[in-house]
Amino acid sequence: MQTDVLKKKLEGCYVTVPTPFRDTEGFPVDEDALRTYVRFLIDGGLTAESAVFLAGGAAGDFSTMSFDERVRVAEVVVDEVAGRVPVAMGAQTTSTLELIRLAQAAERIGADFIQVSCPFYFTHTEGDFEEFVRAAAAAAPNIGIIIYNTFWTTTNISFAMVERLAEIPNVVGLKWATPRTDAMEFESVTSRFSHRFTIIDNNLFFAFSPMPALGARAFEVHLCNFWPQWGLKLIKEIGVGNYTEVARMLVEEAMPFYKLWVEIERDFTSGDGYLDKLCMELVGLPSSRCRPPTRDARQLYRAPTLAMMRAIGTPNLVEA
Repeated sequence: MQTDVLKKKLEGCYVTVPTPFRDTEGFPVDEDALRTYVRFLIDGGLTAESAVFLAGGAAGDFSTMSFDERVRVAEVVVDEVAGRVPVAMGAQTTSTLELIRLAQAAERIGADFIQVSCPFYFTHTEGDFEEFVRAAAAAAPNIGIIIYNTFWTTTNISFAMVERLAEIPNVVGLKWATPRTDAMEFESVTSRFSHRFTIIDNNLFFAFSPMPALGARAFEVHLCNFWPQWGLKLIKEIGVGNYTEVARMLVEEAMPFYKLWVEIERDFTSGDGYLDKLCMELVGLPSSRCRPPTRDARQLYRAPTLAMMRAIGTPNLVEA
């Protein structure tokens, strides 16, 4: 059973699928639009060989949805994918009891993985977090667990903590981001543990994290939500070791997206997924705002987002 968990495919583009909402009272989940998003990604060429979809992650508004909504969003993605791409379900929470329920629900609906972070709000100890993860692992042994180091919201995961997580058989992935210091924490953990976990680079170090000395095999890619072919090209260039081209893609095509994201977060609203959704609207996909308290950025930032997308060469713009 544990061996089967370890064999689950976890590599390539790690794509957080935004959750669309209807613009009515309570902003209910728009399941039809969610299915359209999934089909767009698959029609764009993403397969089990090149991607994993995350349902109900941060860009999927997990923090504003009820337990039942989170499970239903993951269920819709699993159903629409129909086995063509592995699916992770966001399971970030402040409660061990809810984490157990989320893990068991993910196992029941046929998800492949859950994504887990150290509980936020309180500064929990590493011992607290270890018990938290072990509870999920025991409750759903057929689910692969991806540990996400969200150090900006809670306790940073130390090297020693990663060593202890490696003892848990169904912990299969490490979505790795670290504060940048001279101690090279990102490289330290990645080089040491890439044989044990699939390392998902969440630090945008794609031009060197997949090199043999480090060995990352998956990459957090927001651009795939509106340009899946970009992610496919990234994986292709990484596969042939063309790190010069990967660096160019990051600087010339990804960086403008992330700079605009930071600008919106600094000057207007915070959260996640608001720029993804606006970009998706500009390639003709159904769109929505994020749930409040994240404000609707679409009107104010429509023109600069369109200009950014033109500048980086995004295909199929509906307002080109």
